[in-house]
Amino acid sequence: MWPGTMAINLRNELPCAGPASYWTLLGGALSRKRSWLALITFCATAAMVVALALTVLLASVTVAFAVARTIRSASTSKPIAASKEDLSPGAIEEQPAGTAIDTFSGLVTDDHCGPRHDMGSAKTSAECTLACVRNGAKFSLVDGDKRYTLEGDSQEIEKVSGLRVTVQGSLQGDTITVHSIASQ
Repeated sequence: MWPGTMAINLRNELPCAGPASYWTLLGGALSRKRSWLALITFCATAAMVVALALTVLLASVTVAFAVARTIRSASTSKPIAASKEDLSPGAIEEQPAGTAIDTFSGLVTDDHCGPRHDMGSAKTSAECTLACVRNGAKFSLVDGDKRYTLEGDSQEIEKVSGLRVTVQGSLQGDTITVHSIASQ
């Protein structure tokens, strides 16, 4: 018989003096039926519950930030007011197909570097864009995977190079003819 087993047997055989005795305060008689597997299972279950709770919390916070950003961007965008001349039948018919004025948003950069400028240089993205355009590259608008070449008033485009902008213009192929451009 093990020395520990003898102590357990002695403890289990001691008479208790009532419900508030020393042995019941310690958890009652020891049971040999509890195993390490039960302890490991309990700890693993508790860890999974905590991980699931943190995941739900993180997802909720992410959704809240996305909704707030969407609401903020919707409230800052200016609606385009149409004049009476724009709504006349003659004005609509005069515009050739494919030259409708659309609104685009994205980053103004150049078609040489794209959205990722050389990080080794000490230039900002605006300075790099202007340098590449002076060396023959064209201004471009990058929105995710979409890339458009920008044509229009180069001085207006230079003012917002390297910034996120909203462009109103007509799209033909992958070229936007800029009618107006404003930083976001």
